Order: sequence, then structure tokens, then C-alpha cells
Amino acid sequence: MADEISVLIVDDSALMRNLIGRMIEATPGLAVAEKAMNGFFALQKIPRVMPDVVCLDLEMPEMNGIEFLKERKKQGIDIPVIILSSVAERGAAITMEALSLGASDFVTKPSGAISADIHTVADQLTSLLIAYGGQYRRTKGKRVLAPEEYTHKPQPGGEGKKPLFSHTFGLFGGPAASGEPALPPVQIRRPGKIEIIAIGISTGGPDALRKVFADLDPNLKQPILVVQHMPAGFTLEFARSLNRVCPLEVKEGEEGDILTPGWAYIAPGNKHIEVERKDGAGVLHLSDAPLVSGHRPSVDVLFASVAMTYTNHALGVIMTGMGRDGAQQLGTIYKEGGVTLGQDEATAVVYGMPRVAWEMGHVMEQVPLENMGRRICQVAGENRYGESGGIR
Repeated sequence: MADEISVLIVDDSALMRNLIGRMIEATPGLAVAEKAMNGFFALQKIPRVMPDVVCLDLEMPEMNGIEFLKERKKQGIDIPVIILSSVAERGAAITMEALSLGASDFVTKPSGAISADIHTVADQLTSLLIAYGGQYRRTKGKRVLAPEEYTHKPQPGGEGKKPLFSHTFGLFGGPAASGEPALPPVQIRRPGKIEIIAIGISTGGPDALRKVFADLDPNLKQPILVVQHMPAGFTLEFARSLNRVCPLEVKEGEEGDILTPGWAYIAPGNKHIEVERKDGAGVLHLSDAPLVSGHRPSVDVLFASVAMTYTNHALGVIMTGMGRDGAQQLGTIYKEGGVTLGQDEATAVVYGMPRVAWEMGHVMEQVPLENMGRRICQVAGENRYGESGGIR
């Protein structure tokens, strides 16, 4: 089908190529363009098959994933790349290096380099392939299936029909999305001077956060708390990678951290992150409480905590991501008198989380990714939302 997103699979294991290929062919909207056993052969096949997205292993003979990404950059190839990575500490460091070299996102292999149980991450992998491959097709003026076409794809009855993955609809925020925002909630108080910034982000986040953090003003005074949906074992390296591009200090959050002005704290994988005031200072707390909105860390947990602790002195930002985590509690920040920003549809890899928040009336401004860092600093520097302040 001409409108399907085509995937180039690059892995040195024939078993993995076969298993990944089966998952892709079983997913409405996806098709296998070609398979390659290493980066060298992948580079040879790209001009011939012109895939919409590449699914890339990192550890391969002759030309590994990192070498492929370097050569891809050198050749000016802009096809998005999804990394398949193991969860080992060394794997986390290599994965973050891959993201810094232009890879878009990653999926963790459940049991090492050759994972016969790769089907356990099928929903995650195929969702990323659809998100990034679809975005790439749109930039090239190609048609992309509408959400309802993924979930209600016509099936030629009987033999060989593909199973339908209901998770795909979550890419776009869910069936309640209508495109028109509801009336915003009533604010308890007017916005005040911003004292804390909370950011929630998911699919598309690693690259988006890299852009936002690089644009932050080095004179920004408020602490920043970030929930990026990412598995345990990767957020420490992710924080270090952001620290290399950000003019502020960036670290993985730890229990009891005193929130320091101008520092950014990344929620550890598999831990909720909350804040309290103690002796006039913000204190960070980690939690193993059950999943909220399907996630731990959850954006909703962060936003609710920030809203209750900082009321009208909080800035909440919701960015690219599938599903609806954060959309509800961004409204609590709004009600308490805080300021809320959402990434716009045109620049979001997945306009799911920000879409739901916008349609619930919880977003005061929609901001394109290229302006988000500067807009955050502008709002943080205002005496009151819309009134001039320190950072310009």
C-alpha cells in the first residue's frame, strides 16, 4: 500500500530481523522496506528503497550503529532513526551518544542483543515507527494515514488479515479529541511571579528537550523539573547528555534534592517525582507509588504536586507525546493561577498529550518547538503573566 510507512530494519541477527519484520508487517500502516545486517549495507540500500524510518541496532560488525549515524550525518540523510538498545549501563551511554548524533528515539530490547521476546515491546516500537515515519512522510509531502485508518483499516476478510493495534490511536490523544478547545477552568487567583518550571514530555522528547535546553537563558533563576517518559537505567545518561548542551546545570533528580535556582532535574526512570516546601526551599521527593496515567514517572503526578505546592507561582509546560499523561493536572496548575504552555501541532512528533490538554482548555498558549526555550524564559522573567520582567 502506497500510503504505508516503510521501515528499513538494520540488525546483525537474522532472528531479530525476522521477528521485527513480522511485527511491522502485522501493524496496519507499516511495511518493511528492506533489511540490512549492518550499517554499511543499510547505507547502500537507503537510496534504492527510500524508507520513511530506520530501525537500528547499535552493536553490529563492520559498521555499527554509531558509525552508521556518523556517516548518515556526513551524507546529509534526514530519514529518522529509532534505536534498539539493551538496558545495560554501557548500553545507556551508547544510546545517549546515538541520540546526540541525530537518532530520534529508542526502544530497549527486553533481554539483550538477541531478544526472542522482542514481541513484548511491539506496541512501543511500532508506535515510534508510526510517529517518526509519519512525521517524515508529511515533511516530504507524502500522504499519512489518518488515525481512524489505523484502527479501522479495511480488511480483505479471512486469511492473512492483519491484527489491529488499538494502541495506535493513543498516538493522537484518543477518540475524545475534537480539535476545538473547551472553555478554560476558572482560576482561583491571578498568575504571580514564576518560582518553578515543570515540563512533561514523552515520544519525541529526547530531541525536543535537547533543542529547548540549548535555548535556555543562562540567567534563568527558577529550578526546572522534567518528566520524560524513559525507562530506568537511561535517565542518568540522558541528564548528562542534556547538561552538555544546556547553559544551566542538569542532573538526574535524587531523593531530598534541594531545588537550586537555575538547575534542571530529570525524573529518574520508574520513579514519580514530587516537590514540597521545607524551610522556604523546594525539596524533591521520589516515589514508587503505582503508575498514574499509565506511567511512572507520570507528568500528572509532577503537575499536581507543583500546583499544590507553588499555586500561582508555577509554569507548566506540556510537550510532544502520545496519550494524555499530564493533560488533566496541567489544568490544576491553570486553576491555581499558574501559567501553562503547550507545544503546537506543527512541531510535535506526536500531538497527543498537548492536544488533549489544549482541547480540555488547560493550555494558555501553544508554542512551536523552535520558540519554546525562549518563551519559557520570557514567562519566567515576567513580574506577572504578560507583564515585563527580568529575562528578555
